[in-house]
Amino acid sequence: MLLFLKKRSYDIVKMFINQLALSIFGNALALATGETMSGLRIATSLFSVGFYLFLIYIMLWDLGAKERHRLERGEEGQTKLSGLYMALVASAPNLLLAILVAAGTFLPALGNVGGACKLIALFLEGMYTGLLAIPVGGTPLHSTWFVYFLLPIPLIATATVAYLAGTNEFRIFGGKR
Repeated sequence: MLLFLKKRSYDIVKMFINQLALSIFGNALALATGETMSGLRIATSLFSVGFYLFLIYIMLWDLGAKERHRLERGEEGQTKLSGLYMALVASAPNLLLAILVAAGTFLPALGNVGGACKLIALFLEGMYTGLLAIPVGGTPLHSTWFVYFLLPIPLIATATVAYLAGTNEFRIFGGKR
């Protein structure tokens, strides 16, 4: 596992930096649309999430395509699940924040910690800001603790599929590399 982290640390950090950049982008779009234009806020949030996942897809598809021959040769430390593992490590801060938000919800002594972690999570996952403002049953989604566990799932799914597609040189639109 340590070898995997050492070998993949650059790509994992790059995934997290992409998340930070698109978080700022998503927060800016959500602030620009404001509360009066909720339909536009949702549309811009969907765009920022899609753009984020597109960047992750391209990055991991290229990585999988580059490593295809190493996988075929069965080199040590190579697995078709590398995309999944990289996404899990890159999502570790989000998952840790989700755990702390849940702990703050259920343990009154940690209420302030949970609230602070919720703010940090809302900043780190800013591409979802417009979607998290949607009220469900009169309560915005960002007020429910379990939503923070769901936010890393699109990244993890996209990274896994993209890496597998790259290792198999599967292209959505065809063409040559």
